[in-house]
Amino acid sequence: MGQDRGGSFTESEIDSQPALWQSMLADRERVSRARELLVAPGERVLFIGCGTSAFMAQSLAILREEAGLGESHWAYGSELPPASRSYDRVIALTRSGTTTEILEALSRFRGLARTVAVCAVPGMPVEDLCDDVLVLEEADEQSVVQTRFPTSLLVLARAAFAGEGDEVSRRLAELPGELEAALSSPIPNVALFDHYVYLGRGWAQGLATEAALKIREAAQAWAESYPSLDYRHGPIAVAGERTLVFIFDPVPEGLVSDVEAVGATVWSSSEDPLVQLVCAQRIAVALARHRGLDPDHPRHLTRSIILAEG
Repeated sequence: MGQDRGGSFTESEIDSQPALWQSMLADRERVSRARELLVAPGERVLFIGCGTSAFMAQSLAILREEAGLGESHWAYGSELPPASRSYDRVIALTRSGTTTEILEALSRFRGLARTVAVCAVPGMPVEDLCDDVLVLEEADEQSVVQTRFPTSLLVLARAAFAGEGDEVSRRLAELPGELEAALSSPIPNVALFDHYVYLGRGWAQGLATEAALKIREAAQAWAESYPSLDYRHGPIAVAGERTLVFIFDPVPEGLVSDVEAVGATVWSSSEDPLVQLVCAQRIAVALARHRGLDPDHPRHLTRSIILAEG
């Protein structure tokens, strides 16, 4: 069920995640800073991003609200809520700190809300437009395709949202070891599939969308994503024997049998959804290799989208 793993920036960055997650969780000063900037109890918060960062914004908004910290929304940097809708705090996620749509969005909110940026590179233009910046410099990546920056961000945010010593904190402490074990476990044989579907519920909806994006970016292949229970409301019609349906935990009752009944293969586990996302990253790289593609140099993509003026 597995593939040989080659050498690329992308694969090295995928493999670096257990140690990086451990570093994020062990750095109390960083967790405290994340609590200061991301938690904001009782505030009305908007998370924004583009591409991968937009999907992380979706996950963070759901996680924050589920933690009882306050009303939380998310949006693409290019598709902001109506100007009539106000927020106490706007949190922009941007690995490079240079994405045009994010800079323009922050300009709109300047003076109207406290603005915070989370990025991987210090000294970038985003800093000039924000009240506060949280830099995850060691999570930066050489590859165009994002892997460890978004997962490290989510690990840190989940630690910030959790209470000191509560069950969530204890569960998070186990994640680096769980991921280390998962990195050596088999993944689906990508030679058997040409259609990939990722399903998730709650905060894992953003992870499912991100997983499908990895397939499109790295392997130039057909990938879709949906809320788990919505898959049967139409999209299942195109599933068949060469479809892999990856379901993030939790798996809705009856969904596996319904998917298998149309001839598709289901892949799921009881691992933490973030560990499952890393499995999805590995699938994307394996598929790229199978198709003779270089995951470090995806077609038509650059590390940051910087639009020409006008």
